[in-house]
Formats: sequence, C-alpha cells, structure tokens
Amino acid sequence: MTRAIPIAGLCAVALLAGAGMAGASTLVIGNGEAKECSDAALGGKADSHAIMACTTALEVETLNFRDRARTYVNRGVLQMRQRQFAAARADFDQATGIDPQLGEAYVNRGATLVGEDRFREGVEQIDKGLSLGVKDPEKAFFNRGLANEALGDLQAAYRDYSRAAELKPDWAAPKTELARFSVKRP
Repeated sequence: MTRAIPIAGLCAVALLAGAGMAGASTLVIGNGEAKECSDAALGGKADSHAIMACTTALEVETLNFRDRARTYVNRGVLQMRQRQFAAARADFDQATGIDPQLGEAYVNRGATLVGEDRFREGVEQIDKGLSLGVKDPEKAFFNRGLANEALGDLQAAYRDYSRAAELKPDWAAPKTELARFSVKRP
C-alpha cells in the first residue's frame, strides 16, 4: 500500500510494514540476581534463565526502591522480548507504582501496547515516559514512530523515525523504516 503525506511542505510516500519494538532497560548497580537481570536486559537477552534471575531478585534480595523498580522494568523488557505483553505490562505497572518518575517504565509500557496494536494508548504512555526523561530516547521515538504510522499519521512517524536515527546514528532499525519513505516536493 502506498500513501502520500505532507511533511513540512513536502510530500512523502511510505509503505506500512511490520517492525520490531525496542525496549529500554535500566542499570542496577551491585551484585546478585538483580545485577544479572540488569545485565541480561541491557545485553539484549530474552531467555527464561534471565527472567528467573529477575524474579529471584524481586523475591529474595533486599533492594532499595529504585533498584526494585528497575528490576521490574528489566524483567518486563525480557518478557516483552518474548512477546509476553500482559506479564511485561504488569511489571511496568509495578515499577511505576514504586517509582512514578521512572520514564523507562512508561515508554516500555507504551511499547507493549504498540505490540498489542493498541497504538493510541502506546503513544500516550511513550509521551509520558519521554516527558519524564529516559536513558535511551531513540527507542521511545522509534516505538512511537511505529504507533504513529499504524495510526495513519505518517508525518509524525517520519519525524519520530528521523529523531531516533539522529539520536543513535549507528542503529539500523530507524534507518530501515526511513528507507520506506520517499520525500518529494509538491
């Protein structure tokens, strides 16, 4: 499907295609299962052993409130990578219940909603997370771009993919999405 959109006085054509979501994890300092959970989330893992490390940390380790909230985020990211969206969202809910200022919990909750085709809700959560500040905003912009594209707002999608590519020039995913757009003067 080809659609024309105006972009700041220009006209663009895009093909809507499925893409993967990006999760933002958080760093937990120290040793033990919480650190193993953090390392797994930061390292791009999604295996059951890593999720179990997070669960063990939450059940038996003494964590301060920040590390507890971050461990919930990290376990949620691992679950999201396994496409266990309801479980992931429950962990992001736990994280925001502990630390309502943890932007990563909101952008990741938004990513799960995007994964479930609940695009408008996803955009709202991602916007809230961005307003609080996140460590890897390029992932939030990328996921918001996916949602905006699915909602038919190709201008916003193009801007979001562009912002993600600008923030992390060596990341291929937003460039792949941008390659589907061709911008022409009206």
